[in-house]
Amino acid sequence: VQLQASGGGLVQAGDSLRLSCAASGGTFRSYVMGWFRQAPGKERKFVATISKSGLSTFYADSVNGRFTISRDNDKNTVYLQMHSLNPEDTPLYYCAADRRNYFPVMNGYDYWGQGTQVTVSS
Repeated sequence: VQLQASGGGLVQAGDSLRLSCAASGGTFRSYVMGWFRQAPGKERKFVATISKSGLSTFYADSVNGRFTISRDNDKNTVYLQMHSLNPEDTPLYYCAADRRNYFPVMNGYDYWGQGTQVTVSS
């Protein structure tokens, strides 16, 4: 499956932003989907994941209550709605897909998209 993330940009602290990740070349509803982020010089970190059906979600503590992951299996797209952004939310965001049959999945994803940059100015 190929993943294409979009929606990044430059925002002010406190603003909201929605990222999208469109999937192609696979059966989208058969994948657990996740979002990760990576700051320059640092390791990539888990942000959020959503089950194949979309009924279950799981978040990193740092974004819980501010970010919402969702998916539209008819549009083969997963979203990350981000609120109350702060400069620590700045890095490159990646979407990923995984075929495992359990949840949540927080690492070792099978497929990765390219990143989309989010920059939050203070």
